[in-house]
Amino acid sequence: MTELRIPERIGRLDELAHNLWWSCNQQAREMYRVLDYPTWRAYGHNPVRQAHGISPERLEAVAADPRFLSLYDQVMAEFDADMNPARHTWYANHYPTFKSDPIAYFSMEFAIHNSLPIYAGGLGVLAGDLCKEACDLGLPLVAVGFMYPQGYFHQHISADGRQEEIYRQLAFEAAPVSPLTLPDGSRRFAAVQLNNRALHLGVWQVRLGRLTLFLLDTNIEENAPEDRDLSARLYAADPEQRIQQEMLLGIGGVRVMEAVGIRPSIWHANEGHTAFMMLERIRQETKENHESFLEALEKVRETTIFTTHTPVAAGHDVFTTELVEKYFSHYWPSLGIDRSTFLDLGQHGGMEGEGFNMTVLALKTSGRRNAVSKLHAGTTRKMWHVLWPRLSEDDVPVSHITNGVHWPTWVAREMSALYVKYMSRDLRELLDNQDDPALWEGIEAIPDEEIWAVHRLLKQKLASAMLERAQARWAKDDITAEQILATGVLLHPEVLTVTFVRRFTEYKRPTLIFDDVERLKRIIEAPLRPVQIVFAGKSHPADLASKDLLRQTYMLAKDRGFRGRIAFVEDYDMHMAHYLVQGADVWLNTPRRGREASGTSGMKASMNGVIQLSVPDGWWFEGFNGGNGWVIGDGPESAGSPDEDERDATALYDLLENKVVPLYYDRDRMGVPHRWVHMMKETIRSVAPAFCARRMMKEYVEQMYVPALESAANRSKG
Repeated sequence: MTELRIPERIGRLDELAHNLWWSCNQQAREMYRVLDYPTWRAYGHNPVRQAHGISPERLEAVAADPRFLSLYDQVMAEFDADMNPARHTWYANHYPTFKSDPIAYFSMEFAIHNSLPIYAGGLGVLAGDLCKEACDLGLPLVAVGFMYPQGYFHQHISADGRQEEIYRQLAFEAAPVSPLTLPDGSRRFAAVQLNNRALHLGVWQVRLGRLTLFLLDTNIEENAPEDRDLSARLYAADPEQRIQQEMLLGIGGVRVMEAVGIRPSIWHANEGHTAFMMLERIRQETKENHESFLEALEKVRETTIFTTHTPVAAGHDVFTTELVEKYFSHYWPSLGIDRSTFLDLGQHGGMEGEGFNMTVLALKTSGRRNAVSKLHAGTTRKMWHVLWPRLSEDDVPVSHITNGVHWPTWVAREMSALYVKYMSRDLRELLDNQDDPALWEGIEAIPDEEIWAVHRLLKQKLASAMLERAQARWAKDDITAEQILATGVLLHPEVLTVTFVRRFTEYKRPTLIFDDVERLKRIIEAPLRPVQIVFAGKSHPADLASKDLLRQTYMLAKDRGFRGRIAFVEDYDMHMAHYLVQGADVWLNTPRRGREASGTSGMKASMNGVIQLSVPDGWWFEGFNGGNGWVIGDGPESAGSPDEDERDATALYDLLENKVVPLYYDRDRMGVPHRWVHMMKETIRSVAPAFCARRMMKEYVEQMYVPALESAANRSKG
């Protein structure tokens, strides 16, 4: 990349670009839009790349433009205020005695911004939103994960509907990351023994306001060439590579914290992938404080929070006994225990052949455990009742904190401006009170005509974004006209738009809506009240059954019988997610009951006024109030019934024909669908305060972090 030369008057643009604080701040994003809109769009809203693409003449022009300088000064003043350690934050004001105690948050993936593609899906988005809200509330949180230079795959769909996975190397100079080095210039911060060799860990640093993400990397010169790619890609399919990655994250992550001088008082494990973290902390306690294994285990439990996201037994990592012995036979003596005791930490039945379950390990070594929705908590308690056989199922010690999404990241700036105009004095007041239901009662003050006009604009932006992707694919690749049709070039922004946007996997039933193709065609082709459907999502590279569902969906999108009103958006990522959650009319969700832990995409859509059409599973079981969307089929009690698919498909068609479509096209003479807008407002009013990340993080602080800190403080006094 060319050398960056920014005029001194706006010289801090590059500093800000390398702190992802800007990605959470609407005014900062607006500043980069004004700076140079063509490069902002061309480089996927990545200011690090944008700065290298702007002409010197443009930089000189904005450096002399009073309007831009006023915006620049406002943004930098707000940035400096937020970076001030003495600023008054919610956490500092409510818990002043704990404000300097760091909380370490471990996760296999983080989705902060599309310029840093180290995420696969919902787990990473949740982790990213949690970090952003921790930053906003002033929590002293540090995050630990992996720097995947190849990240998750980019998706291409072939002419016959096959998903093709393409991996691209991250251009570090174009991403908001920086390598950490030791005083001697080396990058070797920690080492983990993997069977017969030591693997060394480098560290990358990502700034998010005052919060730091430490991302582990094996691609350093101290490692053998074959080991440097161990952290290259997210979620290795090979079990041996996977256990190695999880050892590096858990054991190596704890050692990196020590190497950089951070001694967390609370440790939060996000899903079972991170559970080796607890073992390493037990080892350190036995070594440093000369405690027995049981004493160290109890101490670690007191300061450990574990969040589980997986309601299906097959979704939890289980390693064979042979694999665990291969990598841990040298390790369990350092814990002061034998083979049998070690293996029991990851087993729920105590049987030799059951394998080593990472979720079981996490449940046994954590003191506070939570599921991610009310319904998921019941499923989790039932699933793991075997670990607490003397308790009733209701008393199994797993609580729930329902997921939430980071409001400033996901709400469209146009919609946000409307909320500020009618509901608060300014954006800061709105953000500070976003979790207060009383604030959102003011949604009724917004004129129907104005909220509908904004929604139409967001639909147009979605259509434009899809068209641009189609044009880029046509220009780059040798693809057919039918493939272009499948990208959505014939979609119309005035037509009712239903979206199915999520990871393609069997339990989410992406093809449920095609159960009766002829009936669906009649719904879609209705001359006066047409419907169009947009699909987006990736299948796991090793999940052949899900890939076949994706292929079926794509081939139907190419079917001329649907008149181009079914589209599949390739390579779904965070950037496209913004357009979809902001520009759809209806958010469709059809998981098998009991299989959706929570889900967050529907929350993002709802905050933009997109109406839910969903099976009553995950968060929607809590979110639906009778007036803010529609429920498909029966409640959780019908989970697993043999005719579940058939009944849900029929219920879905009935809702579309009798409720959704008529309501959308019921307009006044000015074209405003007042009853639809009323449901949009009720969606926003009911979902925004209850499912925002601010509410979620306050609950983590009040129900998990502070009790753990108090417990640890009491132990130290005793």
